[in-house]
Amino acid sequence: MELSKALEVARATNHSVFTTIRSNGLPQLSNVTHHTDAAGIIRISTTANRAKYINLTRRPWAALKVDGPSFWSYAVLEGDVELSKIAAVADDQTVEELITLYRSLAGEHPDWDEYRAAMVTDRRVVIRLNPNRAYGLLR
Repeated sequence: MELSKALEVARATNHSVFTTIRSNGLPQLSNVTHHTDAAGIIRISTTANRAKYINLTRRPWAALKVDGPSFWSYAVLEGDVELSKIAAVADDQTVEELITLYRSLAGEHPDWDEYRAAMVTDRRVVIRLNPNRAYGLLR
């Protein structure tokens, strides 16, 4: 599957399965909500205490599996990952990126001050997947 086609599939939904590599070399899978931007960067919000974040600090590679329109349709995007800094203050760069991600997925939040504070309290991080390989099947 061409990378451009897989990115189209990823843009058609924001629900996916995210795979990282554990310290023992085995995969760790998580259901996530993602956003794919115009440049093909896939962003996911997580907290710094989650297994996926810890795995990515050790090995910054991941795969994202997205379902297509039928049970037999799917796309997998693989690539290197960049992690934002952990949200530390309500107006830092990470919180601003989390706001942009939130807006792309859900629109406007009813209380942005509350949201900003929660991102810091939760120790939120943005995962940026830069896919360079894709495979799958569309039916």
